[in-house]
Amino acid sequence: MPATSAPSSGAPGAVRPAVRPGIRSGGAGPLRLLRRLLALDAVATVVYALACLALADPLGRLLGVDTGLLVGLGAFLLLYGTAVGLLASRPVPPVLGVRAVVEVNALWALASGAVLVGPLGGLLEPTTAGLVWIPFQAVVVAILAAAQHLALRAVLRSAGR
Repeated sequence: MPATSAPSSGAPGAVRPAVRPGIRSGGAGPLRLLRRLLALDAVATVVYALACLALADPLGRLLGVDTGLLVGLGAFLLLYGTAVGLLASRPVPPVLGVRAVVEVNALWALASGAVLVGPLGGLLEPTTAGLVWIPFQAVVVAILAAAQHLALRAVLRSAGR
């Protein structure tokens, strides 16, 4: 980690470490909760990604979603879930990374609704199972995004930021 040239309150000419763009001294409880929420997100996302990749045909028939779309979503979600897992594994996750996860999760939830009833309403022709699954997973992801956002706020508040 680079050091700044600003002297600290100690000896003349002493340097203090540069502040990393992570969450510092954010309190063990809120930080632990945030990391657990990120880990939960990562595991659920990777499991869903692997299901989309390995079971694209039967899932496509069950949900009424194109197999190619499921494979593409699976590939994206595998990369995304892995990135979230790496973020969760950091002792002090970077604030920008956590905010990006919250925003991507919120966008996922909105997009899931949009393909059913919004401006993209005719994009999919889901079966009854798809009409249940798509909004269900959107609500779960939205709740997770809200919990991650609130946990990040608690960490930042306890760190005095």
